[in-house]
Amino acid sequence: MSKVWFVTGSSRGLGRSFVEAALSRGDKVAATARKAESLDDLVAAYGDAVLPLAMDVTDKAAVFESVTRAAEHFGRLDVIVNNAGYAQIGAVEELTEQQLRDQLETNLFGAVWVVQAALPYLREQRSGRIIQLSSAAGLIAMPLGGAYHASKWALEGLNEALAGEVAGFGVKVTIIEPGGFATRSGKNPDPLDNGHVAQPDPAYDGLRQRLGAMAGKMPAGDPAAAAQTLLKLVDSDNPPLRILFGQGFHPMIQQAYADRLKMWADWQDLSVEAHGKADQQAAV
Repeated sequence: MSKVWFVTGSSRGLGRSFVEAALSRGDKVAATARKAESLDDLVAAYGDAVLPLAMDVTDKAAVFESVTRAAEHFGRLDVIVNNAGYAQIGAVEELTEQQLRDQLETNLFGAVWVVQAALPYLREQRSGRIIQLSSAAGLIAMPLGGAYHASKWALEGLNEALAGEVAGFGVKVTIIEPGGFATRSGKNPDPLDNGHVAQPDPAYDGLRQRLGAMAGKMPAGDPAAAAQTLLKLVDSDNPPLRILFGQGFHPMIQQAYADRLKMWADWQDLSVEAHGKADQQAAV
């Protein structure tokens, strides 16, 4: 049985690859983008199987309207893909309030609006998949990415909680954590050159230079391969809550988590001391 998808950020990158993979195997897709004309080629190629929707994920009313329209147009929703997002680059000291708010409005709140709009349909059906595009940056943090990390770490916790909330309704959640993919000119994108960069403070120039020399060194993944993997995930009866997409980051994350556990263990005596001696009701 073919599936009905709702995909945000469908105009380019991984989102476009996901949409094309779904359509090419006979599924139907409500594809959203800020500008609907960026989806014209999909309509020309796949006709009525694709419903193009102009939508900004930061516009809550527009998100609810688009999800409703998609559900009414196709008669159901099976796969929700929260893909829209971007990376704000800058040291924490360099970020403006607006830059940080805009990052969270798109990456975090935009995803929340889509989930809240789609869940009533999935609960009524007693089935459905929610796919959240996070990042390896949702698991480990590096300098100059504070805003982006904040949004992705928040998504990780939000979707883990969501998975427990909706499991009883037959809805399954998977958080995808991609590394670098060749989504621009066939190259691994340079996160320091993405159009969303804070006004630089000279105090961080040395750090920027060191990180810039490392940028783009990871092998770039193939978006088409990622899309085929996503098809296997949405068809799986027992999908994982989390999955890394791409090579290179698994060893880094293993080390980061090992270091985190060791740090907690090394400071356990002080942790116990912080508890005190009084036998009181614990408060989380």
